[in-house]
Amino acid sequence: MPAASPSVARLAPFLFVFLWSTGFLGAKFGLPHAAPLAFLSVRYLLVLALLTSLALVFRAPWPRDGGQWFHIGVAGLLVHGVYLGGVFVSIGMGLPAGISSLVVGMQPLLTATIAGRLLGERVVPRQWLGLALGFVGVALVLSNKLGAGFSVDALWPALAALLGITAGTLYQKKFCPHFDWRSGAVAQFLPTALVTGIIVLARDDCRVEWTGEFVFALGWLVLVLSVGAISLLNWLIRHGSAVNVASLFYLTPPTTALLAWLLFGETLTGLALVGMIIAVWGVYLSRR
Repeated sequence: MPAASPSVARLAPFLFVFLWSTGFLGAKFGLPHAAPLAFLSVRYLLVLALLTSLALVFRAPWPRDGGQWFHIGVAGLLVHGVYLGGVFVSIGMGLPAGISSLVVGMQPLLTATIAGRLLGERVVPRQWLGLALGFVGVALVLSNKLGAGFSVDALWPALAALLGITAGTLYQKKFCPHFDWRSGAVAQFLPTALVTGIIVLARDDCRVEWTGEFVFALGWLVLVLSVGAISLLNWLIRHGSAVNVASLFYLTPPTTALLAWLLFGETLTGLALVGMIIAVWGVYLSRR
């Protein structure tokens, strides 16, 4: 993304949180009609077609050498392939979305633990307090959505997703923070689509039902998430510290809960409202 004015730069984190939080629409409408990884494979192929066209039409600069292609590809495989694949597979195996969100919600704390040694970022006590408060807030928001009766095996893909988004964010910040959002996204999604497609073929799990709900979910995830939200995430990684960027993920479960309440009438308890306030305060302390 090009350089932004100060006002746009201030709005970018909030827009990212909102767009990222709408990802539940894709899972809600799409997963009943497709195998998780088959769903993601179709999504990746459409994203590749769209962004390759945009990069060619607007003559976007491509990664300059094999090393840059490699680093951008590794970051994309971790952020998209491992993270999204882990989340979708865990939910497909019966893990409640609340527990999946809570597991992945440990990312800011894990990022802060590693960022100091890997990137030389100093995490001050105020930020540690904010990160801890953020996690507590997320737990309260999801407290009535955790559920039970799932197989412990379903936790492993969620843990893989946690490691994927954490490692991918740190890797991109260290090795390839600067690239064009169109051509760079192509470099990110190429290995992701390849690896995911190989797994789908190996598992012989290609079920896709082209219903209206599935087409809506697919279009939403391609345009809003993979193009809009991911472009903003890449921009935020380029312009902010790893801890600041990671702390934003604490805001996605509360925002998702609000959207689910507004759009689908899902329950929003008083405890969840308290959790939202705590999570917002935690992110404020982490980013101040």
